[in-house]
Amino acid sequence: MNVSAERSQAIAPPAGPQSARQSASQSPQRLAGGLIGTTDLVFFVVAAAAPLTVLAGIAPFAIGVGGASAPAAYLISGVLLVLFAAGFTAMSRYVRNAGAFYAYVARGLGRTFGVVTAYVAVVCYNLITPGVAAAFGYFAAGHIEQRTGTHVPWWLLSGGCVVVVGVLGWLKVTLSAKVLGVALVLEVLALLVMEGGVLADRGTAAFDPVSFDPSLLTQGGVAGMFVLVIGAFTGFEATAIYAEEVRDPRRTVPRATFIAIGFLAVFYALGTWIVMGAYGTDQAVAAARAAEGPDLTFTAAERFVGVWLSDSMHVLIVVSAFASALAFHNAAARYLYALGREGLLPRRLGRVSGRFGSPGAAVVVQSSFNALVVLLGAVLAADPYLVVLMWSNSIGVLGIMAMQALAAVAVWAFFRRDRRGMSALRVVWAPLLAAAGLAVLTVLAVFNFGLLTGASDLVNALLLVPLPLVALAGFAVARHIRRTDPERFARLTEVDVERG
Repeated sequence: MNVSAERSQAIAPPAGPQSARQSASQSPQRLAGGLIGTTDLVFFVVAAAAPLTVLAGIAPFAIGVGGASAPAAYLISGVLLVLFAAGFTAMSRYVRNAGAFYAYVARGLGRTFGVVTAYVAVVCYNLITPGVAAAFGYFAAGHIEQRTGTHVPWWLLSGGCVVVVGVLGWLKVTLSAKVLGVALVLEVLALLVMEGGVLADRGTAAFDPVSFDPSLLTQGGVAGMFVLVIGAFTGFEATAIYAEEVRDPRRTVPRATFIAIGFLAVFYALGTWIVMGAYGTDQAVAAARAAEGPDLTFTAAERFVGVWLSDSMHVLIVVSAFASALAFHNAAARYLYALGREGLLPRRLGRVSGRFGSPGAAVVVQSSFNALVVLLGAVLAADPYLVVLMWSNSIGVLGIMAMQALAAVAVWAFFRRDRRGMSALRVVWAPLLAAAGLAVLTVLAVFNFGLLTGASDLVNALLLVPLPLVALAGFAVARHIRRTDPERFARLTEVDVERG
């Protein structure tokens, strides 16, 4: 495969009047532009990460696996992702495409690799969304039964979540931003109140410096802990997915990306550190490894603030799951739209709602897929959290980590011959360091996949198979298009690209 030749094709515009006429005749519908500001974009990506769900459901698990170093792991992961974002946002000045990873990899490493990435991205984002919708049903059903004694099937509530998310995804994107903003503010406030209660009672004793002892990072379980921790940031890269719809993309996308990563890293690290401080480090690690691990955060809220806060957080974790489902739904629909627009999936997916400027056809297909997964989980009597959520999201998170590593290499390749006035630190060293770190974490995720899924070795092997198969399918499609229609191949990712 001649990567340099493909990359040259990717940068050069299609030549000749015939190509120009074909491009004009096949001009795709565009998403409504100029609607999303920095704050809206931050809400989209931070809400996707679901901070309350992470600190209540994932952080205790990370503490149990890796021990006292969990707060440091969140900060280290944040630094790694800042390195990734340095190059990622530099390239966002030249590539504005709702297919984000697909477009970046195509521009840096050639269209064949880009198409491979496109298919993997569609699978990953579309798997995460119904998984989170299942988590919504799980949390909501448990809360209703606990408060009223009434048993409501999780799949019924998840189905309602899918419908509402689909409607919001169809409407103007700014409405989704407002919904996500309210949900995010509420869950963050609840966690800040909990942390304030712990600090008011324990003072500086809540901050045990042992959590940042470098020697702890050499202990057993740390590799698995990092797999859990890095997954908690999943969704921040979606800033680039909205590049066609934001105001002033050159500033909005980089600003929102760095704000989101910085906020999540500090918030996760501080929150985990304070939750551990509420019990004492050794006691917190022991509790996290015992049956009460998942209740660490809620118990701290009840003990140091009051039952009302614990009850409120149980409600808000339902809200958090809904917000995450909405954010990932919007991202998944835009990937379907981008690939439909390119003809890599049925072109109908590239249709835009004339009234709202949203990817209407993609929203319908994505919502239908969500409903199908929820229905399948109900028919098979699968556990909504341990099976539907954990299995689907584990595949999605693994694939996104791999795409981040590949995108970092693509950024380096894009700027390799011409840095376009940017520093070597930003567009050479930062992407290479990020690619190395993310590649290591991706390998660790494969070898620790059972930690993510809680399934048997056979099930884990079966769950891992789809990603390489989809990648091979993408490779075959790309080579077929290049062989049979080279002009079409040369036009891929030509939408919304600036040459500077």
